[in-house]
Amino acid sequence: MSEAARSLLQRWGASFRKGTDFDSWGQLVEAIDEYQILARHLQKEAQSQHNNSEFTEDQKKTIAKIATCLELRSAALQSTQSQEEFKLEDLKKLEPILKNILTYNKEFPFDVQPVPLRKILAPGEEENLEFEEDDEEGGAGAGSPDSFPARVPGTLLPRLPSEPGMTLLTIKIEKIGLKDAGQCIDPYITVSVKDVNGVDLTPVQDTPVASRKEDTYVHFNVDIEIQKHVEKLTKGAAIFFEFKHYKPKKRFTSTKCFAFMEMDEIKPGTIVIELYKKPTDFKRKKLQLLTKKPLYLHLHQILHKE
Repeated sequence: MSEAARSLLQRWGASFRKGTDFDSWGQLVEAIDEYQILARHLQKEAQSQHNNSEFTEDQKKTIAKIATCLELRSAALQSTQSQEEFKLEDLKKLEPILKNILTYNKEFPFDVQPVPLRKILAPGEEENLEFEEDDEEGGAGAGSPDSFPARVPGTLLPRLPSEPGMTLLTIKIEKIGLKDAGQCIDPYITVSVKDVNGVDLTPVQDTPVASRKEDTYVHFNVDIEIQKHVEKLTKGAAIFFEFKHYKPKKRFTSTKCFAFMEMDEIKPGTIVIELYKKPTDFKRKKLQLLTKKPLYLHLHQILHKE
């Protein structure tokens, strides 16, 4: 075993144990975070070119399947439903496999598939590979959404504990209006809270893939729990919503457009906000509307106060 491979396996093993420890202690937010970070590292290694990897193709397939299981456990911790969950005791069966990946030659214990080969981005990470107009605009050659496996569920976090006199915000993302909504593959939305300088104030969250596409709308109907009490958000902060989708021709996830909501717009009820052209401008200095058509991001806000 090379020194590089040994170092990788030690780091992965430590991260794996840290995640399962958090999980067993009931520290779910920390467990989810650890699982997702490790999953991204494993996916990145599994997708590396042969000359740049310490592992064989078969070993990389196993690594990718372990990453999928980490994502599934992370999703199970965020789910409100009890059936069909990937359990902690299932995940723990994978630790010796990861530790002995160089000699493991048995059938993988779970029927899962690796995430399809594509550019792996951390939640909220903006790819810098292309800022030209989307080539779906003409409606040609985007491919059938059914041709691509669904993305592993997102990175949504549970509501924070309540505090006397403090307000928590739940935002339901209902739908987004786009003229080519039906052509978007594996669409999801990245939600982040930024200060006036574009610095993150809370953990970034990804929604699961959209629940359905209908006419000029992509429907989500998913709740986002903002990970900071409203009173603790700094002056000039804003909540950003980046609409992302997979581009099969270029094999990476692209931001199509974004929207944002400022602090004076936080109030109970429905709100409709405008869409802007990429790249995402977290400092809100050079904004350009995506379209002149009446197409928006539709949200519903719920405020919780003790």
